[in-house]
Amino acid sequence: MARIAGVDLPNKHVDISLTHIYGIGRSAAIKICGKTGIDTEKRINDLSQDDVNKLRTVIENEYKVEGRLRTEVSLNIKRLIDIGCYRGFRHRKGLPVRGQRTRTNARTRKGKPKTVAGKRKKKGGK
Repeated sequence: MARIAGVDLPNKHVDISLTHIYGIGRSAAIKICGKTGIDTEKRINDLSQDDVNKLRTVIENEYKVEGRLRTEVSLNIKRLIDIGCYRGFRHRKGLPVRGQRTRTNARTRKGKPKTVAGKRKKKGGK
């Protein structure tokens, strides 16, 4: 099992395995394979140590991945919250940031539904 950027890559095709690294998607994985000259159909366990080192050097030199990327994203969100802009306010409240509706369908951001007591009818009268 190859270890790149602190992540143990599963034994799948190279382009799919690289997507297990935070910050590398399918298109970036295919570009990395093209730069290193590694066939995307090969599996991770079939790669030589030299091929793994090529992948590692390209990723470390040209891409911001894992810890550095997570830190940058969290600092960007913190900056938005600190300056008090609309997006920062939405992040702080845990609501959708990019204009999605919240009357229905925002459960991923809002969490479990919180039931609110409805109006109670008065007894005996109008």
